[in-house]
Amino acid sequence: MTVIGAAALGAGPAAAGPSVTFLPHQALYELSLMKTRNNASVSTVRGRILYNFSGNACEGYTSDFRQVSEIESGEGKNTLSDLRSSSWEDATGKSYRFKIDTKMNDSDSSDVDGVAERTGDNITVKLKQPVQKTFTLDGKTVFPTEQIERIIAAAREGKSLLELQVYDGSDGGEKVYNTLTVIGQAIPGDRAAATPDPATSDGAMKSLTRWPVTVSYYDRSAKSDSGEQTPVYAMSFELYENGVSRSLVLDYNDFVLAGAMGKLDVKAVKPCK
Repeated sequence: MTVIGAAALGAGPAAAGPSVTFLPHQALYELSLMKTRNNASVSTVRGRILYNFSGNACEGYTSDFRQVSEIESGEGKNTLSDLRSSSWEDATGKSYRFKIDTKMNDSDSSDVDGVAERTGDNITVKLKQPVQKTFTLDGKTVFPTEQIERIIAAAREGKSLLELQVYDGSDGGEKVYNTLTVIGQAIPGDRAAATPDPATSDGAMKSLTRWPVTVSYYDRSAKSDSGEQTPVYAMSFELYENGVSRSLVLDYNDFVLAGAMGKLDVKAVKPCK
């Protein structure tokens, strides 16, 4: 997973519409099972996501993400997954550093460590782990913070669809996802939420617009015989114009998880010097 889309906004860093001022914050989400599909043998899921975001347009943005999930499949079969990632992204989308650690049950962790630099019409990725390797990506590819910036810019312009190629270093560090983002109608900050949480209860957040968003991630390298490709996974959430997300839904095809915000800690905004 990454925590955290036919009208693309172009290939460079987001320039359309007002610039996004991201809010430094820490958010905790409680995970629970919403539903299963395809006769999946998943009976219960418990877990948490802890997300830390900080930085500004001068210093770049730092993200720390951890998702711990325990999946019960019946007959005493439990799977414990622990995903940790930390990254830094230049505010202009020129540079991206990432470290990702994934562990399942008591197995050894699988680590990804690398850096991606935008040079000319290409992006050069240098991996340290899991293997030392250098390769190039299409320059139209964006990194995760720029992805969110472009979604917000598209939402402000009233667009409902956005297609982007996204690289976040996941899945061994060599995969680029085609993403399709569907953006719903704007929700005024003063509209009461069906299920209130710390975001909707925060006084400063009540003045902000948010949008229902669904981002589907497709394997760029996969071929489809039918012409229609099934996403690897999809994320739905309400996205505030300052980058905070609430009311998560994580769709892994065989099962779907809800992520309710349990805590929101707003950090001091560090102005550019």
